[in-house]
Amino acid sequence: MRSVRIRILAALLIVAAAGAVAWQLMPSRTDYGKTITVGTTDAVTSLDPAGAYDAGSWALFSNVFQSLLTYKPNGAAPVPDAAKSCAFKGSDLRTYVCVLRDDLTFPSGRKMTAEDVKYSFDRVKRINSDVGPASLLGTLGSVDAKDLTVTFHLNSPDATFPFKVATGAGAIVDRERYPKGGLRKDYGADGTGPYVLKTYTKDKQAVLEPNGNYEGAVENTGRPIRLRYYADPPALDKAWNAKQIDVAARQLPPKVLAGLSPSDPGQRVIEADSAETRNLVLNVRASSPLHDPRVRQALAWLVNREQLAATVYEGTADPLYSLIPAGITGHTTSFFDHYPKPSVTRARALLTEAGVQLPVRFTYGYAKGRGAAADEAALLKRQLETGGLFKVSVRGYEWTDYQKRYAAGKLDAYAVGWVADFPDPDTFSGPLVGSDNSMKNGYASKKVDKLILDSRGYADRTRAAQDFDQVQEQVAEDVPVIPLWQRKEYVVSSEDVGGGQNLSDGTGVFRLWNLDWI
Repeated sequence: MRSVRIRILAALLIVAAAGAVAWQLMPSRTDYGKTITVGTTDAVTSLDPAGAYDAGSWALFSNVFQSLLTYKPNGAAPVPDAAKSCAFKGSDLRTYVCVLRDDLTFPSGRKMTAEDVKYSFDRVKRINSDVGPASLLGTLGSVDAKDLTVTFHLNSPDATFPFKVATGAGAIVDRERYPKGGLRKDYGADGTGPYVLKTYTKDKQAVLEPNGNYEGAVENTGRPIRLRYYADPPALDKAWNAKQIDVAARQLPPKVLAGLSPSDPGQRVIEADSAETRNLVLNVRASSPLHDPRVRQALAWLVNREQLAATVYEGTADPLYSLIPAGITGHTTSFFDHYPKPSVTRARALLTEAGVQLPVRFTYGYAKGRGAAADEAALLKRQLETGGLFKVSVRGYEWTDYQKRYAAGKLDAYAVGWVADFPDPDTFSGPLVGSDNSMKNGYASKKVDKLILDSRGYADRTRAAQDFDQVQEQVAEDVPVIPLWQRKEYVVSSEDVGGGQNLSDGTGVFRLWNLDWI
C-alpha cells in the first residue's frame, strides 16, 4: 500500500523500570469515556474505500469499516470479522466462499447482507480509480451473493486472495449510501467497523466514537478517539511537545525518533522492526527520459543507500537492496548483487552505450510533509548528479496532487513508501512491478507477470520463494524501481495511555480500539 501498506517482526517496549512501577501505582481514572487524541502525518486521500490505496486512508478504514476477514496483532493469517467463516472450495484455489454474520448493522439501521459484500467488491473494480485498490483484486473474476453466502470466482489460482479480502480493498460499504459508478463525495462514511465516524475535517481531524452495534473479531471497541492530521513531522513533534496529543504515530522527525531514550520522562516509547519499505519509482514510458533500461541502470549505480539511511533517517531505517524486505519470505539482495557500491564509471559507461546526451535531464517529484521526503529528495539529487551524468529537477507536491501527477505519468521519478497490505511477499510484487501496478510507471514484463501468477498457485507459501527470487532478479535488471530503505515502526504515547504496542504493526490495520487509559 502506498505509505505514504507485514507483520511486526519484533516488538520492544522501552520503559524505565521506575516508571513502570509508577504506572502500576497510579489510581484508576474515573472518566472512562475521555477521548484519546492521536496525531499522525498520514493524510487521508478519500473516505471512500474504492478511491484510496494509502496508509492514511486505510488506517481510518480499518476502524470505520469491516472486511470479511481481518488480522489479529502480529497474526500471520486472516481471521473472520464480518464473516463467520471463509474457505477455498475445492483444491484449485479458484473459488473462495464466505458465510456472513447475521448480526451486522449499518449506521442507518439496515442489516448488512451478502449483496452489500458483492456490491462493495464489484464497485472497487468498476470504478477502478487511479489511486484506488482495484489492482489488488486483479485475480477476481466475479462475485455471487445468495442469502448470507458470498462466492468469489477467481480467474486464476490465488492462494493470497484471503489476504486481499482482509485489506482496505475488501471494506464493506452500505450499498444504499455509495454510488455504483463513482466515488462518494461527502465527508461521511457508513460501515460496520468498531468505530463510527462522527465528524471529519479534511487534513485536520476525524472524530470517532465506539460503535455500540459492532460485532466481529474485535473484543473491545475501545475509547472515543480524536485523530488529528499534521502537515509534516515537525508539526506533529510540536503538537506532541505541547501536549496537544496523547499518542504520536507515523511520523515524528527522524532526529526525534533517533533521540528517544528509555529514560525519557512522562512518555512510553514503542520501537518495532517492520517491513515498511520505500522505492524510487522510475517512469519507463517511451515519453520519459528514463525509458531506456540502461539509463535506469546508470541511476542504480549512483544511489548510496547507506548515506541516505545514516544521514536523512538518522539510523531509523536500514538500506534495502530488494523489493521484498528483510524478514519476509523471498527476501534477496538482488540490487546489491548487481550494483554493489556507487560507481560513476559504471554509470557513465551505460549512458555512453545508450547514446544519450549528457547530462540526462529528468523530473523528480515528492510529496510534501510525508516524513523526511524533502531531505531525502535533496540528498538523492546530489547523489544522482554526481559526475555530471544527470540533471535532476526536484518538485514537491501536496499529497493528493502528487498521487494524481505520478498516476498520470507526469513525473519521471518519484519516491513512494510501501506499507504491506498483508503478510505475504506477494504484496511486494504484483502491486509494485506487475502489469497495471499501483506505481503507475508504465512497467510491464511478461516474465515477471508469469512468475507472480505462478507464485499464487502455492497454498504453501514457502514454495513460492523461488518465483520471488526470479522476480527480484528481473527487476534488478529492468530497474523500474530502485529499493531505498526499510524502516522501523515507532509509537510514542503519554505515560497514562496503554495499548500502543498493538496500535500498528506495519500493515494497513490501525488498531485505535487497543488504546486505553491506564
